[in-house]
Amino acid sequence: MKKEKYSMSFTTGGLFYRESVALAMLFVELNDWDSVREKVLSENLLQYRTLNTSKRQCREIISRLKTLAPKELDLLISGSTQEQKCLLWLAVCRHYRFIAEFAEEVIRERYIGLKHDLHYEEFDFFFGKKAEWLPELEEIKPTTRNKLRQVLFKILREAELLTVRNTINASMLSQRLLAAIPRQRRKDIFFFPVFESDLKWSAE
Repeated sequence: MKKEKYSMSFTTGGLFYRESVALAMLFVELNDWDSVREKVLSENLLQYRTLNTSKRQCREIISRLKTLAPKELDLLISGSTQEQKCLLWLAVCRHYRFIAEFAEEVIRERYIGLKHDLHYEEFDFFFGKKAEWLPELEEIKPTTRNKLRQVLFKILREAELLTVRNTINASMLSQRLLAAIPRQRRKDIFFFPVFESDLKWSAE
């Protein structure tokens, strides 16, 4: 079966930590993403300067949050900062297949191979390799590719998966976080730099 095209619309923003938690709390209250969007825009809850920016960022955040299961959303609201950032990285990877594959094929592979550094060169090599098989990537202009790279590294740092010195941080996935991930999506832990043997899934 032919894979769907990559969505490469992550050229602005970052992890959206504060905004994502706020919108998740609003969703629990309203139980409808359209209502969340209407309230955010009508009351400028994200406090952006222009309506167009609010619309664009609100759409981006909601698209990511929709990938989270109910228990994951609950933990996003009630969890520790570390758990929240892990869940937001999980949402980013689920929403963007390109980032998910970069997380698995580059970040995690480097980590388990005891190569704990990550630089722009790794992104460029990965992008070039994917572009050989995917015309939509070949068509992306160098300036846009550089912006995608910059934003992805920003997200990694905000999620505390990468230090300012470009060192990969091992993910500490809590028992609560592991319990919140649906059983059928357990392979999503490969989006994190972690050894599978270090994880302790609760018995079900």
